[in-house]
Formats: sequence, C-alpha cells, structure tokens
Amino acid sequence: MNFLKSSKDVTQINKILALVFSVLALIFIVIMATNKAFFDWAFTRHQNVLSWYLRPLSLIPFCYFAYKRNPMGIAATIFLLLTSMAWFPVPSSVDDKVIGFLQVEKDYLTSTWTVGKILISSLVPITMGFLAAALWKRKLKWGIFVLITIAFAKMFWSVLTAGSDGTAIMVPAMIGLVICIAVVYYGFKRAEKKKVA
Repeated sequence: MNFLKSSKDVTQINKILALVFSVLALIFIVIMATNKAFFDWAFTRHQNVLSWYLRPLSLIPFCYFAYKRNPMGIAATIFLLLTSMAWFPVPSSVDDKVIGFLQVEKDYLTSTWTVGKILISSLVPITMGFLAAALWKRKLKWGIFVLITIAFAKMFWSVLTAGSDGTAIMVPAMIGLVICIAVVYYGFKRAEKKKVA
C-alpha cells in the first residue's frame, strides 16, 4: 500500500512541511532577537565570507521552488538562507572591512526599531515575495528584474550605512547575481522547452 495515495496527499504534506519550515525560520529569528549570546555566536561565524558567497546563491533553489509552485521548498530555502550565516567555522583571519560591515549590521539589528526602520526592513520579505510571485506565474523577465533589484538594493544599503566597509559585499553580491541570473534563465528556458515538447 502506497503511503502517498494521491496528489492531494502530496499537496497536504507539502503544506504541512511549509508550515514547519516557516515556524523554524520564525524561531531562529526570535532566538537571534532575544538571545545575545546566540546572536554574537552567529555573527562571529558569519565573518567567514563563504557564507557571503553562499547566501546569494540560495536564491537559485528559491526561484526553482517558486517556478515549481512548491511552498515547502520556498519555506525550506528561506530557513536555510537565514541559518546559513552560521554554517561555516570562524575564520582564522578576518578582513577589517568584513568586521566593520558586520558591526554595522549588528548595530542596525539591535538598535531601536522605529516605524521607518520597520518599513525599510519590510522591503526584504516584500521583494522576496515579488520574486516568488514572478516565477510562480512564469514571468522570467520580472523574476530577473527582481533579482537585480534585490542585489543592487543590498549593495546600495550596505554602502549607504557602512561606507567603505559596505563595499566588502560587492564581489559576493555581483558573483551571486550573475550566477543566479544565468542558472534561472537557463533553467526556465529548459523547463519551458520541455513543456512544448
């Protein structure tokens, strides 16, 4: 007897797992916001720039699952994106710009949350929502436009708030953007060609 009896069962399990990963992501955010020791531990590991290169690339599976209209995959990717800052060991040496930029991010996250700050920060989930919606609706050009917007908004904010230290994210952001666009474009075209065939 098959455990999954129908596509309806698969859909139900997908929704449940999407909820589980959403809750896990929320728990991670709450712990980061309320536990200073964990917050500092995560940011110390985030000094490893491997996580800086990995984070933009996580948009590739995000786009894939949005195209596949798979909420579990989207939620899982968001959870992995959030936690990826702490995946790598603390580096033996850290560039001064990396330290400076991360300190600006830490100060931003731990300072008072004003209405303006909340509105600006809400642009992150909003743009991610637009990206998911674009690929969900099979709008490749809009998806690529949102990818570019996310990358350049991050770079602009980084330089605006951290000055020269903000330039530390430029190379990872640009490499990630180019790879994301190339993979999403190729994957989209290949999937659409299979549909026609």
